[in-house]
Amino acid sequence: MGHDVEGVLSLDDVDLRGRTVLYRIDVNSPLEPASGRILDDGRFRAIVPTLQRLSGSRVVLLSHQSRPGKSDFTDTRAHSRLLEDITGRQIKFVEDVCGEEAISAIQSMEEGEVIFLDNVRSNEEEYGNKYHSNEETESTDLVSILSSVSDAYVTDAFAAAHRRSPTLTGFTKSLPCIAGTLMESEIESLRTALRDPPRPYLAILGGAKCDDSMRVARNLIQRGNVDRIAFVGVVGNLMLWVSGKDIGERNQEFIRKTLGEDFVPTWDMAEKLYSENQEIFFLPQDLAVEVDGERKPMSLEGLPTENPIYDVGIETLRNLRPIVQESGCVLWNGPASYFELPEFAFGTIEILNMCVETEAMTIIGGGHTSALVNSRGASDEVTHNSTGGGSTMSFLSGDSMPVIGSLKESYSVFRENLEDLGLAV
Repeated sequence: MGHDVEGVLSLDDVDLRGRTVLYRIDVNSPLEPASGRILDDGRFRAIVPTLQRLSGSRVVLLSHQSRPGKSDFTDTRAHSRLLEDITGRQIKFVEDVCGEEAISAIQSMEEGEVIFLDNVRSNEEEYGNKYHSNEETESTDLVSILSSVSDAYVTDAFAAAHRRSPTLTGFTKSLPCIAGTLMESEIESLRTALRDPPRPYLAILGGAKCDDSMRVARNLIQRGNVDRIAFVGVVGNLMLWVSGKDIGERNQEFIRKTLGEDFVPTWDMAEKLYSENQEIFFLPQDLAVEVDGERKPMSLEGLPTENPIYDVGIETLRNLRPIVQESGCVLWNGPASYFELPEFAFGTIEILNMCVETEAMTIIGGGHTSALVNSRGASDEVTHNSTGGGSTMSFLSGDSMPVIGSLKESYSVFRENLEDLGLAV
């Protein structure tokens, strides 16, 4: 991959052989409640290229799993074992983040060795504090201790790039901060989706996070390079409601409840976007509802309904297909249906099939959609399958990203003196 991410250090800019590298990844994953088994290894496979590039370094892995107080908040022992299985390399788990045990483990590493520190969120500074700027994360003990025993910091934690904490944004000025292979490809692909997509450009926005989808739609429209936006899933139901269709009290209530206090601003944004851009919007033309556990087709004329709308219908998919086929670029974020229920997975799987079959550049926007692509073995058949969830949506909404801000600032601090540090290529 070419080095296209301007203003950020990449692995092509540095020679890290024989160096101690802090490598921040995001392998936060869904766990099976009973056994603690990791259910999706997509984020682990995504960091393999960077690990291969660092095979001559001493690599210290930093990651989090969930957060304190949640049932899936665990140590990262299973994560280190899974990564060992995937890479075929020995990875030592260290039950510490920045105490004596961690420091002595780092200092006694050999070239080519990899260690995996414990869940960074078990450290109070990493998760107990609220940070209002990247600078605040830089002056933590966690950062000063770990940077004192390291030569460089590499990050592939794109899935957490919209957050700030010591292990994400704290090393900006104490170590050269470098984008890993995954971070680079995430930034490049999502920048293409925002700035310079092959036309015609179709965005398919679904799922239940209506507020996120509206912000993405607004940003794409403001940038002026999106040709069609198709709304499916709960977002599609909201847009039908905004367009004047009565989707029934139960479905309205679900949207109100999901959005909570964000309902009114989201509704206002949706209404404004619809009144100004409806000619480029593609809304569901028929639906599938659940009646006594069964899938039942429903035309829009059949609305309002007291049954939950769980999928788009056949007609909608039939009319969406040519739009996908004729596109130069397709961005898809969010399922079209309640796809965890087998009889309602149809719409979502059909859209995935369309994305796989089209000649267009296809960018899958993370979260549930990405997990579905992985679970169906289709990640090699799309152009880019994002490892982010909230971070992908933040990026596409045009929000500022603390981790990318940290990489850019570190570039301006260190690019001139890589030579002095002995890290220049």
